[in-house]
Amino acid sequence: MAILDQFALDGQVAVVTGAGKGIGRSIAIGLAEAGADVVVASRTQADLDTVADEIRATGRRALAVASDATDRSALEALAQAAIAQFGKLDIWVNNAGGIPGGTPDYLTRTSEESFDAQIDLNLKAVWMGSTVAARAMGEAGGAIVNISSRAAYGPQVKNGPYGAAKAATNSLTETLGWELAPTIRVNAVAPGPIPTENFDDCMGTDTQEKRAALLKHIGIPMRRYGEPRDIASAVVFLASPAASWITGQCLYVTGGR
Repeated sequence: MAILDQFALDGQVAVVTGAGKGIGRSIAIGLAEAGADVVVASRTQADLDTVADEIRATGRRALAVASDATDRSALEALAQAAIAQFGKLDIWVNNAGGIPGGTPDYLTRTSEESFDAQIDLNLKAVWMGSTVAARAMGEAGGAIVNISSRAAYGPQVKNGPYGAAKAATNSLTETLGWELAPTIRVNAVAPGPIPTENFDDCMGTDTQEKRAALLKHIGIPMRRYGEPRDIASAVVFLASPAASWITGQCLYVTGGR
């Protein structure tokens, strides 16, 4: 097989959670452009329908399923919907995540309710999604890609619960990579700062001036923010045969920061 052919996903079926907007949307479209049929999931059907139409415009098939990534029964139904529609499941991307309520806070000021909500969305949902996907893939195998974060590394002032959940996601990825080998590969992608709608809500960067000031403050060596497409490219690589000897790893896509 020629080297570029190893990056193709022709004939594969992928599920992407949190696919209605931002990074998840770009991942779903990127997988379709690489050749996969894609099931997109999030809580908002209207957003999913738009993404599904964009996937179909690439020539691939799409299915939009409103789903809650923190509900195991919903994830199981999502996996079964993919199999019922397309006959199998090859790729599962645990992308759903974020900061419920959109307001970061210090660990010492975070309520137990807020802490639990962040762990449920950013860690428990990844664990549940991965185990549901592994059972659905079965002996045929496949690839699971978890979306972590640069926040998994180092102290996270005013963002402690999220950082802790993402650090645990990296640990979970390593362990599942071991447990599910050799039939299922499990890897993660850790994005750096990418000004999506959720990012702007959390960081208060709702203008170009505020974004520019934050970029100067955090000091990214590549001198630009990331784009959702940067993460989509990394996910396509880890899901493809080109990464067939890679499992249990986290790829940091951060512009060097």
